[in-house]
Amino acid sequence: MSAEVRNIGWRVTFAGMGINLALGVLYAWSVVKKGIPADWQGSVWTDFRRNLPYAVACLVFALTMVPAGRAQDRFGPRWVAMAGGIAVGLGMILASFFTSALGYVIGFGLLAGAGIGMGYAAATPAAVKWFPPQRTGLIAGLVVAGFGLASVYIAPLATYLIGAFSKVIDGVTHTGPGVQMTMLILGVAFLIAVGILSQLLAVPPAGWKPAALPSARAGPPKPAVDFTWQQMLSTPQFYLMWVMYLFAAGAGLMIIANLAGMVELQSGSKAGFLFVALLAVGNAGGRVVAGTLSDLIGRKATMLIVFLLQAALMFVLPFVKVVWAFGVISVLLGANYGANLALFPAATKDYFGLKNFGVNYGWVFTAWGVGAFVLALVSGKVRDITGDYNVAYVIAGVGLVAAAALLALLRPPAAAEVKESAPTMAGAR
Repeated sequence: MSAEVRNIGWRVTFAGMGINLALGVLYAWSVVKKGIPADWQGSVWTDFRRNLPYAVACLVFALTMVPAGRAQDRFGPRWVAMAGGIAVGLGMILASFFTSALGYVIGFGLLAGAGIGMGYAAATPAAVKWFPPQRTGLIAGLVVAGFGLASVYIAPLATYLIGAFSKVIDGVTHTGPGVQMTMLILGVAFLIAVGILSQLLAVPPAGWKPAALPSARAGPPKPAVDFTWQQMLSTPQFYLMWVMYLFAAGAGLMIIANLAGMVELQSGSKAGFLFVALLAVGNAGGRVVAGTLSDLIGRKATMLIVFLLQAALMFVLPFVKVVWAFGVISVLLGANYGANLALFPAATKDYFGLKNFGVNYGWVFTAWGVGAFVLALVSGKVRDITGDYNVAYVIAGVGLVAAAALLALLRPPAAAEVKESAPTMAGAR
């Protein structure tokens, strides 16, 4: 069958990357947040409230990955991704009509967050199924690189739009109208872009296998069984990976939520969008580099490097006061955070199989959402209470050290661990 089916893996990979380039609007939130007035037509926006739509979007994004992953496993990625594009577009359009935190939580947090989860869940599984195991890390890294790279253009574009549509009244600049128009324009654009690109997604027919690579490398070991999500949840490996992902992703997402404000607070620079773009470059590059490196030296070894380097950066951050240092730190923070978005899907496939990868990774990905929700809100509350983010940096750094320590307990699950429930595999889908 392999010879009769044209391999369109690269088309699917780059379509998935394009979808993520739109869905990555989430990573430009710190630019939008900075434009929200403290008193917006009677609505008071503290730092905690400014982080709330982003935190809710991250949590809903992650929780949506479970049913969306299940749906794309059963029905294919095309319509799941299209539904995601519609939800993101409509959510941002809806938010553009509000000036309250509640309105942004509903539009951006709930609706757009769910749409991002649907689109993201459909893109990576569709791509990796067209390639041999030796390329899992590379392909997963390329697809999710689009999500990380999105801020390179969204951050400066959002900054320009907010400035262009802001109003000057009695010599005072009111950025609220600029924020509303920015959300409206980006919502319409992303609805159209994701709707078109989603139609390029496809998975190979049942029984089809990609040609093996002419390489001496054996690639990661294939699981003895393809785990259903129920079986996966019965293994200790799932919970170890979940906790590690929570700490590793949560630390990076805390920075992403606040970066523009952090730079201004600690260095005085008002060009926060430039540092958001630098972080995005590192974010995208880290996904590809870490995915490729993990194919060569293994997932655990790469995770250890990433966790410890990210922890060191967190402990250094309170002492960073100059602009050029923030530029370097932004790239490194982005690279280490982005690496997790290639490593954890690849590890999920390695440990639990490809058959139910979409829904399995959806469950693992809930850790990403919980980490973002908790640390984004904690950092906002820390800023409101102390006036800076130093305590939040230390909390994130300690969590990353704990994640590195947990790697010592992680090993591939054995078939015997799910032997009793193995007969149910055929009906899992």
